[in-house]
Amino acid sequence: SFQLSGRGHWSTWPAFGCRQTLLGNHKPCCAPEERESSNKQTLLTVSKPRYLEELESYLRKELQSLDLTEKNTQELKLQPYREVFEFFIDSFKTYKPLLSAIKNEYEVTLAHQKKTIQALEPLKAMVTTVSDECTQQILALQEKEKEEIYLLKQEKQHLLKFIDDMKEEKSSLQTQVEHLKASVAEEYTRYLNEHDAHKLLLAKLNELHNEQLDMTRRQVPDVKGEDVVKLTLALKVARQDITKAQVKLNKMIADYGDVVPRRDFESLEKKHSYLLQEMNTLQKDFDQLHQEYKTLLEIYRETEQERDNFCAELQRVQQNFTPRPNWEKCSEVIPGGAERWDSLAEGKTSEQLMDVLLEEIGTRALQEINVFPGWGKGGNVPVYLRHEGEVKNKKLTKKDVVNILKDIWKEKIELEQETGKRSSLPEFFLSYLQKKFGDATAMEWSYTLYENMRLCQSNHVMSSFYNILTGKVGEEQYHSLNKLISSLQKELAACDNLNSGSLTSEQFRQEASTAFPLKRKESIQELVDASRYKLDNTEDHINYLPLFEEDEEGNATPFVAKLRSQYVREKQEYLRQLKNKLGDVTEVKADDLKAAFCFIDPNIDNQTLQTYLGLALQAGREEPDQGAVAVETALERLLAGDVRQVGPSPREGSTTSFEGK
Repeated sequence: SFQLSGRGHWSTWPAFGCRQTLLGNHKPCCAPEERESSNKQTLLTVSKPRYLEELESYLRKELQSLDLTEKNTQELKLQPYREVFEFFIDSFKTYKPLLSAIKNEYEVTLAHQKKTIQALEPLKAMVTTVSDECTQQILALQEKEKEEIYLLKQEKQHLLKFIDDMKEEKSSLQTQVEHLKASVAEEYTRYLNEHDAHKLLLAKLNELHNEQLDMTRRQVPDVKGEDVVKLTLALKVARQDITKAQVKLNKMIADYGDVVPRRDFESLEKKHSYLLQEMNTLQKDFDQLHQEYKTLLEIYRETEQERDNFCAELQRVQQNFTPRPNWEKCSEVIPGGAERWDSLAEGKTSEQLMDVLLEEIGTRALQEINVFPGWGKGGNVPVYLRHEGEVKNKKLTKKDVVNILKDIWKEKIELEQETGKRSSLPEFFLSYLQKKFGDATAMEWSYTLYENMRLCQSNHVMSSFYNILTGKVGEEQYHSLNKLISSLQKELAACDNLNSGSLTSEQFRQEASTAFPLKRKESIQELVDASRYKLDNTEDHINYLPLFEEDEEGNATPFVAKLRSQYVREKQEYLRQLKNKLGDVTEVKADDLKAAFCFIDPNIDNQTLQTYLGLALQAGREEPDQGAVAVETALERLLAGDVRQVGPSPREGSTTSFEGK
């Protein structure tokens, strides 16, 4: 460290031994170079200052007297240095304010860091606990997976054994069929042989019969009184009859000689049909089992591959995984306790819960900030944030912010109705604050409101105002959504003839369909289900008035939240159809965009069409066809505006999706 001397030059010691200075060695009229060389020569002969030696000695004694076995060793070691620094500051009266300010700033920083470390200690314990729980869950999943793999292997072995049995049975049946075929062939051969033998036997019988007749004729004596001519004629007729009968008999033997008896044929045919049917059944069962075996084998291989992938993923996750937090612990640090945390966490995913937790932390941290740094007065700074220097934090609650934003919307809408002109929200936002709180504190309110809106994105009032204020979303979307909700509320009230504030589920469904004729049945059913979130399944009457109420922080009911989410989803679906119709082009012109709109929405009117074209191409209604625009840019502009289906559209099979940014 260095100290300025009386003549304004740096010296190498803060003080010189024996309270002496080097002023006596300076020549009053010498040049700076000569003075520097003189200082260097003097430094070689001057010893270490006594005051420095005393401070070092005191520091060594204090450090040696410390007990370094305690936990807060670093804090104990810091105390002697703090005392020596205070002695040092007291010795230099001229620099005492600056050195004291430096010391105080370091003390404040150390206290802040200590407080931060103490606040993070519970989170460290929570991370350790969650890590142990996740490790146990992973081990349990591994054990469960081992059991499932073992069962699959057992089932595979059983199926393989069953397939082998079926193969053996099929082989046995095939052997039986071959044996039966051989038996039938043998029977057929035997019947043919018998047929031929039967023919030979008949021929021999005929010959014997003829020979016997000839012998009888020769042996019979002449009979008196008989006419020989008559007998000859009778014999001739008898022979002709015998010949005809023999021919007929031979023909029948030839036609039916190789025919088996009907009884045997029917029996064999029946048995053959049964065996054939059984074989077909077994073949089908075998084919089915074979296909199932292939499927199971493929599933087994896929399961084995998935198991290997999961094991690799598990090892990777075990090395660098982020444990799944126990969200119930957040109720211990969130204001309002478990009841408020349950209401905040209801129906939210882990990512949404993280946003809620960050919002709560950010809101609490925002309450501890006293001032905001100004953004400056550059041209790229929004008009409501143009300020140099620090801005005081008003430390508003969510309720206060929501009330102010609602009042701003109310004043703006009334002004636009009176003048008939649409005003810019950023400029009106600043003018409102100046008018209500004065020019002196308008920036303080502006910065406070802006930071609260930026942090509280889960609150619809704040997030919608913030998105419109920053230009991410068009103001028309806000008014259109409010108009939709208001029209539904009017339809429900008109249907309530008794002014009882309740309708049946069927009446509610009909009025919702009337108010939103383009919604699908599934969407209408979602609204009905959301309206019954506080009712039992047995209750049929819906109290529709509380569905449109908000709490003091501007949070809407699940019914209104569902309406808003459907509005966004239907807009994205509409733009998805538009993108599908445009195809794979990267740029689009007004004519192409107009044709695409007319195709997906045939009932769109010309005024609405020109509005959509102007919004996508960022041109006036008079000249909407100035040049080409990138498709993604046009879709982003349409997503930010109030764009929706005018009439029913033809269905298109498409797989391309449009993601709203």
